[in-house]
Amino acid sequence: MTAVPAPITDGRALVDRAMRDTADRLDPLTRRVVAYHLGWTDADGRPAEAGGKALRPALALLSARAAGTPYETALPGAVAVEFVHAFSLLHDDLMDGDRTRRHRPAAWTVFGPSAAILGGDALLTLAANLLLDEHTRGAHWAARALTAATQRLIAGQALDLGFEQRDHVTLDECLAMAADKTGALLACACSIGAMLGEGPARLVTALTGFGSELGLAFQLVDDLLGVWGSPGTTGKPVLSDLRARKKSLPVVYALNAGTAESERLAELYADPGTPSEETLREMARLVEAAGGRDWAAAEADRRIASAERYLDESGMDHHIAAEFRDIALFVTARDH
Repeated sequence: MTAVPAPITDGRALVDRAMRDTADRLDPLTRRVVAYHLGWTDADGRPAEAGGKALRPALALLSARAAGTPYETALPGAVAVEFVHAFSLLHDDLMDGDRTRRHRPAAWTVFGPSAAILGGDALLTLAANLLLDEHTRGAHWAARALTAATQRLIAGQALDLGFEQRDHVTLDECLAMAADKTGALLACACSIGAMLGEGPARLVTALTGFGSELGLAFQLVDDLLGVWGSPGTTGKPVLSDLRARKKSLPVVYALNAGTAESERLAELYADPGTPSEETLREMARLVEAAGGRDWAAAEADRRIASAERYLDESGMDHHIAAEFRDIALFVTARDH
């Protein structure tokens, strides 16, 4: 399993404690769903070991340091972006019909669809309240940025769902969807700490650009894992994205490659029947043969290189920039 770099573990206990304290504001029934989804408890409410990479909180905390303020300045933002991310996953699992999340049943399969929807709504509300509780210019700046990122995330999810009803999706459309669905929140996570610390606009702009590019790299790697990842590490069934006929980035590249493999892949994607394991393996082979796998890996590397250029333009301390680079490398090297 890919080693988690130090910046992601630094401050994690601080964020976890703040998340639990904030979740205590919820009614008992909703908190039970949220606690399970976040990995704090099992289905019966007994304590469990939390999972997840805590990538967004780590970026938020680091961005406060980039602005010359302590981790604690970014704590409301770190919790808020993680709550928005958790909200999106609760709803995403239900919309996609995914029955597992991090190696155990998804929350909607345990508590029911309605409870999962309410749990996601509650997390979104808590995220907004956390920033509104901070009566500073930086908190107002951060709240507006998080709201805008959430709106883009929702728009990206709507596009993703709309792709399921279409036979043809262009690569530019798919990249735009990923920039909204994944890139917007990561961009906010990378800059929200600097906003809360009332850092210079130049720094916030650079961190936002870094996060946008990092978000696309993250999605590209996620899409590769959705086809070729190991279920033992991803926590998802083998070939899960192909089984759901998701128009992920490597798939869309392959469908638009104009090769014989592209045509065959399009035929299989248009078939309304449930694909057999043999068909799923053929789909994976066709995506790879049409260049989708190699393109996605190369594009992820290109996006990371672009993200690093934003760091060079940020004017931040080079030690902190190195920590951002470590996280970027973790994103592209991860196996889950």
